[in-house]
Amino acid sequence: MQVGDLARESGKTVRAIHLYEELDLLRPAARSKGRYRLYGREALVRIRWIVKLQDLGFSLTDIKAIVRDIGNKGRGSASTAMIKVREVYTKKLEETRAQIARLKGLESEILASLQYLEPCDSLCESNRVLHTCEACNHHPREQTVPDLVAGFRG
Repeated sequence: MQVGDLARESGKTVRAIHLYEELDLLRPAARSKGRYRLYGREALVRIRWIVKLQDLGFSLTDIKAIVRDIGNKGRGSASTAMIKVREVYTKKLEETRAQIARLKGLESEILASLQYLEPCDSLCESNRVLHTCEACNHHPREQTVPDLVAGFRG
């Protein structure tokens, strides 16, 4: 398929595909008699791989380094290449899990803030000034004010 066909099938732009080529992440399988680049179905697999790595947070420069490090197109042993890929993915998995933990903490903070603010909709007087919320009697005194609420008060 030509570059336009590959772009349509992959959902990428022709410019993105040319950039992948410039970075040596993608190579045409052949050239037509008219010197057009021709790609096989494996190019779609490669583009999906690039997109997934970008979704994981890798830049194109990072992906180029991965390709270089694992020994592109038969240089080096397959087992060595797969060990390197496994190391990269293991590190990314650890980073992803840490990010998930941070996001779960933020989710808990948001939920606590929304729960804390629930009575403010119905019980708080509309003419009340914001700084007087510190002396609010709509929340139990022993209730901890979530940081996301306390931060806008003071």
